[in-house]
Amino acid sequence: MDSRAKLLGHPIHQMLIVFPLGLLGGSVIFDIIHMFRGGTWSLAAEHMIGVGVITGLLAAIFGLIDWLSIPGGTRAKSIGAWHAIGNVIVLLLFAASWRIRRIDVANPETFAYVLSFAGLAVAAITGWLGGELVDRLGVGVHEGANLDAPSSLRVPSLQSDGTSARA
Repeated sequence: MDSRAKLLGHPIHQMLIVFPLGLLGGSVIFDIIHMFRGGTWSLAAEHMIGVGVITGLLAAIFGLIDWLSIPGGTRAKSIGAWHAIGNVIVLLLFAASWRIRRIDVANPETFAYVLSFAGLAVAAITGWLGGELVDRLGVGVHEGANLDAPSSLRVPSLQSDGTSARA
């Protein structure tokens, strides 16, 4: 099933998810470093969480567009719903952690860490579900995908009968 929201021939949702995943996951790494070494690592984590939550919301818009186009009653629709619900939980956990950290950025409360670590654990599950959607169920994969498919930047050409076809 091809994606409905694309940029230069590629699904926008799949392009955007690397930002919240990397930023939110990286914030947990910085939290762990801060717990052992102190310093300004907590400030970096706090900034990463803020940007991660914002980019997660942006990615969610395009994920919703794609999810709405999945036929009802399919395994993909159900997996997509769990993927979305889980990612809303991820964003809520990290947003709550971000809010708590604003009180004392240099020394976050333990509960802020707990929320972030829980968010990363849920993100691991929702990431797997996203992989299941794309790799196993073909959601967001172009119908003509194959090892020798032409570039997605290639403009469709007209066949001799006047219909459009991918060259």
